[in-house]
Amino acid sequence: MARYPKPAEGSWTEHYPELGTGPLSSEDSISPEFYELEREAIFKRAWLNVGRVEELPRKGSFFTKELVAAGTSVIIVRDMKGEIRAFHNICRHRGNKLVWKDFPGEETRGSCRQFVCKYHMWSYDLDGALNTVPQEEEFFDLDKAIMGLLPVHCDVWAGFIFVNVATEPSQTLTEYLGPMVLALSDYPFHEQSDRYAFRATVGSNWKLFMDAFQEFYHAPYLHGGQTPTKFTNMIRQFGFEAPFYKLEGPHRVVSTGGVRGEDQPEDMIKPIERKLRSGLFGPWDHADLSIENEQDIAGVNPSGANPWGLDSYQVWPNFVILIWAGGWYLTYHYWPTSANSHVFESSLYFVPPKNASERLAQELALVSFKEYGLQDANTLEATQKMLETRVMSEYVLNDQEVLCRHLHKEVANAVEEYKKETQGAIV
Repeated sequence: MARYPKPAEGSWTEHYPELGTGPLSSEDSISPEFYELEREAIFKRAWLNVGRVEELPRKGSFFTKELVAAGTSVIIVRDMKGEIRAFHNICRHRGNKLVWKDFPGEETRGSCRQFVCKYHMWSYDLDGALNTVPQEEEFFDLDKAIMGLLPVHCDVWAGFIFVNVATEPSQTLTEYLGPMVLALSDYPFHEQSDRYAFRATVGSNWKLFMDAFQEFYHAPYLHGGQTPTKFTNMIRQFGFEAPFYKLEGPHRVVSTGGVRGEDQPEDMIKPIERKLRSGLFGPWDHADLSIENEQDIAGVNPSGANPWGLDSYQVWPNFVILIWAGGWYLTYHYWPTSANSHVFESSLYFVPPKNASERLAQELALVSFKEYGLQDANTLEATQKMLETRVMSEYVLNDQEVLCRHLHKEVANAVEEYKKETQGAIV
């Protein structure tokens, strides 16, 4: 992986001149028409992460995913051969939604031997084949062999399950992820199998929340009240800047340094953090992984920071893998539902604790993350409302916000490419 040291008088953005340095239009975050173009140009074409293989622990395990921006609902299932498959969540008889419980718009999960439509009891095997049709003789020339569930392209990388709803994806998943993301292939994600999940419906455009987690410029100011006064004053005086940013195709990564809590003076750490040996950066005691030092894995700590804090990989279009020093990681998903709303999901993954002390350290990391996350989310709906006034039509970004600039540029490029293709087809 190429490393770009920031020159004393230089910048990160200068390595990517195609991004420019001028103000960005806010229209892509407020326009319903632009959102509809995003759906077609991005979410109906991209590989989308929908979960991990640990969510399908045995044959017959399944979950559903509402892909509003892609215009469909999908079933993800481990079939009787152990293969992970994906299907559109629709019965081939009259188009009823196939798998749901009390409310058809809510996602569900469970285990079964077949999928049965509650409308007329058509049933399907876990490989998608149509199994039984009540009163089959009443139908005219019904060919069950061609009436199975409609498949969705599905592939797995490093335990992460991806789907693509395009009729024919333009790239395989491996080609799509590219070398920068694939460098993490050997990271032991599977060993961190204890999962804690958060989900919220947010009244803002999906890109605004992505932007909130793509830069650390805000950290000393927005989160200043969450840290002891001496630490807050110090970080506000000197500011904060990550030591590494990199862009590759539509994907991005930012990596930061970090200071171990036990190395901090007493007045720089909360008493509960010292007591439980944990905090926002996770448990202070390194988790037991099969690899002695995760920084030996390609793609981890690309800047060589010592001490290292975290790596945040932004996988196009809406998926983030955030690897923390200490042997744990989390993921973010931003699922658009309209021009000014989205569903935000986060999952935190830990090595299963061996005792109560390790469990408490993980719990403190959980509640710390939730508090910081709520502070980040707290600004979003206010931002959305004010951008929608259109009293200002563009905004400026500094050098640390290069990942934000890149995201909006990639979205604009995808939409423009789609418009050219469709206009050509119409002509």
